[in-house]
Amino acid sequence: MAIEEKLAELCIILPEVAAPVGSYVPVRLTGNLAFVSGMLPTAGGQVKQTGHVGEGVTTQEAYVLARICAINGLAALKRAIGTLDRVKGIAMVQGFVQTTSDYAEAPKVINGASDLLVALFGDAGRHARFAVGVASLPMNAPVEVAFIAEIMP
Repeated sequence: MAIEEKLAELCIILPEVAAPVGSYVPVRLTGNLAFVSGMLPTAGGQVKQTGHVGEGVTTQEAYVLARICAINGLAALKRAIGTLDRVKGIAMVQGFVQTTSDYAEAPKVINGASDLLVALFGDAGRHARFAVGVASLPMNAPVEVAFIAEIMP
């Protein structure tokens, strides 16, 4: 099944790619790898929810926000490579969760991105990963997700 069909099956519409808020590019291609920059849970240029997970943002809300981060990353990746059907697999996911000092469930939050990538790409979406809690993220976003995809010519 083509990835566009799978996106439709999952009721996902890829958004317009947001302009970078710093001195970087959304995706950097090198060899057969695509490095997707850290994506925030934005829609229409605004962060969907702000704050710290563990205080004002629940684990389940942050899980959904991590999924939005992955969707934004997929939109940027599609723009860079033309079609997501060129994705051979997801090699690595990097997850950052803005948390309170005693919050210990960052991996559960980043599952929002990981679960989506596996649902979309199947076994090729299984990846290495880290998920860490941090004190601060850009725009007071609760979550930021970056990933590395292996692409076909």
